[in-house]
Amino acid sequence: MSRGIPLIVSLLIGLFAALPDPVQPDAESPRPIAARDTVFMEDLTWMEVRDALRAGKETVIVATGGVEQNGPYLVTGKHNIVLRATTEAIARMLNALVAPIIPFVPEGKIDPPSLHMEYPGTISVTEETFERLLTDICSSLKVHGFKNIVLIGDSGGNQTGMKVVAERLNQKWTKQKSKVYFIPEYYDHESVTKWLEEQGIHETDEGLHDDFAITATMMAVDPESVRASQRIAADKFRINGVSLAPVEKTIEWGKKIIEFRAEATANAYQKARSK
Repeated sequence: MSRGIPLIVSLLIGLFAALPDPVQPDAESPRPIAARDTVFMEDLTWMEVRDALRAGKETVIVATGGVEQNGPYLVTGKHNIVLRATTEAIARMLNALVAPIIPFVPEGKIDPPSLHMEYPGTISVTEETFERLLTDICSSLKVHGFKNIVLIGDSGGNQTGMKVVAERLNQKWTKQKSKVYFIPEYYDHESVTKWLEEQGIHETDEGLHDDFAITATMMAVDPESVRASQRIAADKFRINGVSLAPVEKTIEWGKKIIEFRAEATANAYQKARSK
């Protein structure tokens, strides 16, 4: 019996020695299953991201949203919901991946509170924190081989920080293969409004931090993010004088708006790359 113990111990040692390290597996391990068809990095395995890079997806979109007050009908994560739709459309056009959407951005002073921070549900960070977060995210993507890092922001307060970070990193990475592109054209709501007016959608601003384009886009992702059923029950299913009924029609408008913004952004990025 005693002679069998060393043998069993040796077999166990050999077995466990053959197992991969769960924390640091072999970076060249072959992917054992087919990849999922998604552009969102957080929905991919590390192997799927690696293989997408090797297959030529060297462009990644870094999008900033926000958590803030958005009137009485839209959820606080409005910008993040919009980006879930627009980033996918842009990524499909550019053969790119999408980094996890950044939900925490400058929304006003925290203490004493100002701007959106005056309303419960808002989460704000300082401009310094925002820029440092963006810098570390872009640097992480660069290390893993992404050559084109595209910055877009769905909120007005995000634009300056993204521009500053792009310029700073491009100066630092002058001799590197990676470059950061800040695309302000993504946030061109005036063009969206003008295009909608040409399609016959005319609004009268009600001062609710809400509009048809944003609401329709959110409905294309999740109608309940604009409280569709509750508004219908309360006879409030309209915005800025424009009816949102029927739901299906507004969702179709949302899809068209997503496509419009995606094309404008993709074109602006291609133009920036050609300079």
